[in-house]
Amino acid sequence: MGPRPVRCTRADVDLRVGGRYRIDNLLPTGDLLTIEGEFTRVERPRKLVYTWRVAPGGTPPELVMVRFNQKAPGLTEVVVTHERIDSAALRDSHAKGWNGCLDGLALHVSSH
Repeated sequence: MGPRPVRCTRADVDLRVGGRYRIDNLLPTGDLLTIEGEFTRVERPRKLVYTWRVAPGGTPPELVMVRFNQKAPGLTEVVVTHERIDSAALRDSHAKGWNGCLDGLALHVSSH
């Protein structure tokens, strides 16, 4: 659940409106990056909306929306919109991370 070579070491997810999540990612530097937030919308199987904050939180939470658009039987487009990002540098970092996550998802799905 992260771009290579990041490794997810823990993921706690309560997937319901008001439910919280926490994801621990081990970076190649050996640092641990914790991301946490709350689900504000869960529309199975079409959409997830949740807050995003690197812990410990000191900045306002960002907002992520993930849409799952069925294009054909067995073919789903995943669209990630990440908003409320404080800077262009952070936005670019998030884009790189999300692209890596989606590449990993595509690889996982194609191998199964």
